[in-house]
Amino acid sequence: MRVLLLGADGFIGRRVTDRLLMDQELQVTVLGRRDSADIRFDLTTGSPGALARFLDAVAPQVVINCAGATYGSSRTLIRSNTLAVATVCEAIRRSREPARLVHVGSAAEYGPVPGGVPVSEAAEPRPVGPYGVSKLAGTELVLASGLDAAVLRVFDVVGPGAPTASLFGRLAEGLRRALERDENQVRMPDLSGYRDFVDVRDVARAIQAAAVSAATGVINIGSGHAVRARDAAQLLVRASGFEGSIVEENRQVLLPAQAVGAGGDHLPGHLPGHHHQPGPYLPGHRLEGQRPDGRAVPGEPVPWRQADVRTARDRLGWRTQVPLEESLGDVWLETACRV
Repeated sequence: MRVLLLGADGFIGRRVTDRLLMDQELQVTVLGRRDSADIRFDLTTGSPGALARFLDAVAPQVVINCAGATYGSSRTLIRSNTLAVATVCEAIRRSREPARLVHVGSAAEYGPVPGGVPVSEAAEPRPVGPYGVSKLAGTELVLASGLDAAVLRVFDVVGPGAPTASLFGRLAEGLRRALERDENQVRMPDLSGYRDFVDVRDVARAIQAAAVSAATGVINIGSGHAVRARDAAQLLVRASGFEGSIVEENRQVLLPAQAVGAGGDHLPGHLPGHHHQPGPYLPGHRLEGQRPDGRAVPGEPVPWRQADVRTARDRLGWRTQVPLEESLGDVWLETACRV
């Protein structure tokens, strides 16, 4: 099967590239702006006609779109997450043999959702910022394109390769710095919100599964568990061996001995409380969220996020394999070994 991959240099795209290249049944071509790409093309400035000519030359059976912007001005986000998607869809329509499209969306498209329950693909999206709005517009373009297309709405991605601007990339760097300088505090934003963390390697498996499936429409990709960010942070702290404190906005939480039992009396990736209702939230309570490549979304007012993953299980035969504890342990290992 011939596959054209867009966005191979991003957090998710790098893992997708690695996974696809391991599959002997796939012939992978990378299109992007960097010199490392097989085809040099900028989706934010290139025309659909020019891209269609590349599609005719490669004749892919599947196009996987991991490209997009995760920060910057509203103009940048719209150009990268909406107009670029329009270019991709139009180019596929114009090509001689229209390919199947697998597009990577974001849980930020949902916006605030009721606490304590998983959000399904049928939920009405209500994004709250430019990033979520631009990603939702891209999703709507894919769904309205008339193409054979699936949108994977990815939840909070963690794992090795997480950017330092992401929630746990930032924590890992803070822990490394504190250990190197013999400091006893690491400052972080508020960690009391709940998130559905999914390892980037599991996300790559889901994208590969979607590429070779016949599934269409929106499909949530997450662990199916809501974990308080503070509990997840404790796993990373424990992996680092840091014995100081994490100082959050307006509160201080000592780690690591308190919340995650020293005996490890829970299954990896299934933290105590992942099934609980979220606690009370103060007015204006915020948690830094994460975008598909792991970068933080400052001040995103979404205290609860949990995916209903039944569609991914039923239509893709996919479920997570990497426990959260292993995922965060790998984040720390990579950070500690970085020169």
